[in-house]
Amino acid sequence: MSEVRVAVVMGVSGSGKTTLARALSDAWEATFLDADDFHSDQARALMAAGKPLTDGMRQPWAARIAADLQRRVAGGARVSLAFSGLRRQHRDVLRAAGLPLRFLFLRGEAALIGQRMRERSGHYMPVSLLDSQFATLEEPVAEDDVVVLPVDLPPDAQLRRALQALAEPL
Repeated sequence: MSEVRVAVVMGVSGSGKTTLARALSDAWEATFLDADDFHSDQARALMAAGKPLTDGMRQPWAARIAADLQRRVAGGARVSLAFSGLRRQHRDVLRAAGLPLRFLFLRGEAALIGQRMRERSGHYMPVSLLDSQFATLEEPVAEDDVVVLPVDLPPDAQLRRALQALAEPL
């Protein structure tokens, strides 16, 4: 049995992916990565303008992330990645990289997540795209490498559950 080297914190925008992935990077001694940093300038501009990305636009993004994860894990790093992972095909791109990883799915209600998005500032993703995020989301049911964490748990409780999930052998 191998140990988890990549924690993929996934969910819709505003679910708390970045907050949990950053906390994990400290507590689990991992490199923090934000999948948003792998988007092209064109993709960022589209989202900032309130236009959702297509699957075709997301595919090369997921491939760039997978390649970076492979490089980092080959160098001995653990990685905590904040990644929307809305479609199974994009999660499968990360799985196909052949890395020991576990997905942590932040599941919550649109009303709560929308409220959180309205309260944050400085993020390019507008609240108006939340409905398209939920419409695009293929919940990771029957995916054995996924642990579900409720978004309404306090951050410290989410972190404890995430660390427990990462400690379990693959």
